[in-house]
Order: sequence, then structure tokens, then C-alpha cells
Amino acid sequence: MDDKLKNMKKKYEDVPIPKELDEVIENSLKRKPKKRNKVSWWLGSAAAASVIFVGGINASPAMAKSLAQIPVLAAVVEVLTFTEYEVKDGNYEANIKVPQITGDSDEIHALNAQFEAEGKALYEDFTKETSYMDGGHLGVDSGYIVETDTDQLLSMGRYVVNTVASSSTVMQYTTIDKEKQIALTLPGLFKDASYVPVISEYVKQQMRDEMVASNGESTYWVGGTDMVEEDLFDLFETISSEQNFYITEQGKLVIAFDKYEVAPGYMGLVKFEIPTELIQDQLVSNVYIR
Repeated sequence: MDDKLKNMKKKYEDVPIPKELDEVIENSLKRKPKKRNKVSWWLGSAAAASVIFVGGINASPAMAKSLAQIPVLAAVVEVLTFTEYEVKDGNYEANIKVPQITGDSDEIHALNAQFEAEGKALYEDFTKETSYMDGGHLGVDSGYIVETDTDQLLSMGRYVVNTVASSSTVMQYTTIDKEKQIALTLPGLFKDASYVPVISEYVKQQMRDEMVASNGESTYWVGGTDMVEEDLFDLFETISSEQNFYITEQGKLVIAFDKYEVAPGYMGLVKFEIPTELIQDQLVSNVYIR
């Protein structure tokens, strides 16, 4: 073993094991395995949350910082479930997972505070609605998915599915520059607002093409075809300047729409990947979009 390799090995072995990690491991070894139980509350009871193990890590900033300094664990300390509300009472069900992004910037702290407040509000709205109901079914399912996780970017989607007679789904994406620890915005990716009509026209044409190719199995509320009764619907004309979006691992921009936003409910959440060559002239740079 050469001197360089020995020095690297010594530096790794000299990394101090944080006291908090020792305690967590010791307690985990002593604890007997047990099934995870769902928690039920009587309607109108005080809010309660079951905080799973990864939530315990995030609840201690000192421990999260210590974990981030350990080479083996640093790569996975990014998105954690901070709090989980679980309710099952007859036909009333709630499963709300609140994520937290590790980091130490003001913007990351603000995002985490927003996620926590939204999760709490969802739970409180659920208990309030059930207290007024007499029979029927009410459900809320909220959590998150990670669309992209690279050395540069983290794209995470937070969803809420509300179920009464039918279900509605809302998805909100957040894309983080890991190095700068900032959230990206759609306008911030472009020189000016000229991207809005360019992307909008592309999306509308993709909708039309898909409807024709599927022989009517796919339906979008878009004009320009004889497959939609235009007088019956508010037709999609343009994306918002702050349209929901995320960036793929390959550096492609994806424009996203909620259920019922541009199509009937059976189409679910709708997404369109935008060719980079189409928007190249509008982009500020190719740092994120390639």
C-alpha cells in the first residue's frame, strides 16, 4: 500500500463517529422488532403524528450535520420523511407524509417550514371535515416522489390525493440545485418570457398528435381537432409563466399538469418532455437543461 493510499485510509478511519449515531444504533439493537401500527383518533381529537426513524434524524440538526460529514452516508442524506400522520376511523382515512430536504441554506429552511405547515394544514382540514360528516367516505393521501437525484439536481414531487365521491390529484414539483442549495424556478431558466408561447404551442401539438394516434383513447381539452366539442370545455391555450415542471436526469425539461387541468380525470396527471433544441434560443444557459 503506497503512502498516498495509507494517508487516505487514515483520514477515513479518523472521522469521528457522532455520539448521536452511537446512541441510535445502540437503541436500535436493544429494541425488539415490532409491527408498525396505524394510529386512530376519535373525530375532533388533538392532532398527533408518528415520527418514523428518518424523521428522528432530521429532528436533530446536530445529528443531521454529523451524518453529512461521514463519507459513506453523505450521499443519502437528502430527502427524508420528517413526519407522518396516519388516521383510520371507519370510512375516514388519512396518510400524510411530510418530507424534509437536508441542507443549511435559508431557502432550504424556508421550504422545509412550508412542507411542514402544509402537512399540518392537510391533517387539520381532514379532521375538521370528518367532524361535520355523517357517513360517506373521506380520504386524503399525501406524500412525495423523487423524479431526479443526481450530483447536481434533486427534483421532488409532492402529491395530494383527495377522495370523496371521486378523486382529485395535485402534484407540486420542487427542483433544487444541490451545490447552491437553491430552488430553481421556470422563469429563472430563461432569458425572458418568450418561452411561454414556444412551449405552449409545442404542448398543444403534442396533445393533438396523441389524440389522433390513440384513435380517441386519449383526450385533451385542446382546439384544432374535430375530436373535442370546443363549446363544452375551457380549452387549453397557454402554460403559466410559472407552470409546474421538473428536470430529468438527462437534463430535459418536463412540463406537468394536474388531474383535470387540461384533460378528463381518466387521463390522470399529464406530463410533456420538451425537446431542448426547441427552447435553446430562450434558455439562459445549458447548466441545467441540456
